[in-house]
Amino acid sequence: MWVPVRVIAGSSRGRALRAPAGNGTRPTADRVREAIFNVLAGLLDMEGAAVVDLFAGSGAMGIEALSRGAESVTFVDNSLAAVRAVRSNVTGTGLDPDATRVVRAEVVDWLLRPHRFDLALCDPPYAFQAWPDLLARLHADVAVIESDRPVDVPDTWEIIRNKRYGGTLVAVLRSRQPHQPAESHQRGTS
Repeated sequence: MWVPVRVIAGSSRGRALRAPAGNGTRPTADRVREAIFNVLAGLLDMEGAAVVDLFAGSGAMGIEALSRGAESVTFVDNSLAAVRAVRSNVTGTGLDPDATRVVRAEVVDWLLRPHRFDLALCDPPYAFQAWPDLLARLHADVAVIESDRPVDVPDTWEIIRNKRYGGTLVAVLRSRQPHQPAESHQRGTS
């Protein structure tokens, strides 16, 4: 069974997305996604941005970024069902599949390889405990993290906004470490 979600804005506005039902995938609610991208609009230019959607699930957050003009999105999730849903949703929204890369991997392990992004979208299962490792390995100018409780953010990140939406706490972070411009990312799927 699939739970419907939709793209909020941009070139694919209103297009339906599908996510596997059950406890394994918890798509970010439409109103929360809209609020997050409203905050992001004041922090970075989405047009041409390199984005990573960690714990991608349905891919709704990364697809929203693509719809709003991101140049590329890398989707990372360890679930085969999630990887299939992301691929299906990218195709179903009419977005350029060449602007995406879908990776099946454990997120924290995948971050051990050198990756650099303008924006990181992080929405792990609520039971996730490895925030210190994830935030230490994450190289992005801005990160959005979602949790059911406050996350202890290292001082390499500045909290720009922290707001609760029902059972979800969303924090928008800006890196305090200087970064080089995001690299051109290999497109396609792996």
